[in-house]
Amino acid sequence: MTGSDTSADVWDPFGTLRQVLWIGGGQWAGKSTVARLLALRYGLTAYHYDYHDARGHNDRRIARRIRLGHSPAEPDPDATWVNTTPQDMAAETLAGFPVRFAWALDDLRALVSGRPVIAEGWGLRPELVAPVTGSPRQMVVMVPTEEFRARQLRALDRAAAVSHGVSDPDRAQRNRLERDRLVADDAVRSAQRLGIRVIEIDGTRDADAVADLVADHFRPYLPPPEAPRA
Repeated sequence: MTGSDTSADVWDPFGTLRQVLWIGGGQWAGKSTVARLLALRYGLTAYHYDYHDARGHNDRRIARRIRLGHSPAEPDPDATWVNTTPQDMAAETLAGFPVRFAWALDDLRALVSGRPVIAEGWGLRPELVAPVTGSPRQMVVMVPTEEFRARQLRALDRAAAVSHGVSDPDRAQRNRLERDRLVADDAVRSAQRLGIRVIEIDGTRDADAVADLVADHFRPYLPPPEAPRA
């Protein structure tokens, strides 16, 4: 693979990428919560893709737009969320994931850890992660059922609405939710094609029970649990 910004460069100077455990999948499936629980149980380093993608990578996103001859300003909110279709939104999101994944790899390969790193986020796509890992067992894909997604939308303030100054917030939210469903469905198909485990989150297990399930999947790569702190 090349070092361009459109493909995953698997250069791994400190051997960090080889020991990453990956949680990908759909929005609102509880990926961040599970990663934090496992990080605390096993003394892992947790990498939250969404946080870095929204904050740490913004300068790179602007620089890339300029390099491609586009305006450095953020696209018009209505063009992004309202005057479009969920299908076009999903296609644009999927097309952008390889570039964003390369930035995430840059973050991860800079880490040195005596224990595995657990990386979670919707942009950690099975087809992008698979070439970096030694085994499909180093990844799980978590996806919410429609009922659980609806419950998360009621419970999480950040999931409740599109807050980008759009002219039609209701349509923007409908487009966003359908885009998220399409992107999650694509992650499931990709995982199944690559032999990566898919865990459907339906709300019948609490966060600790889901973390138990993911920990059992990752068992060959996890250290012993850390002793509880006094």
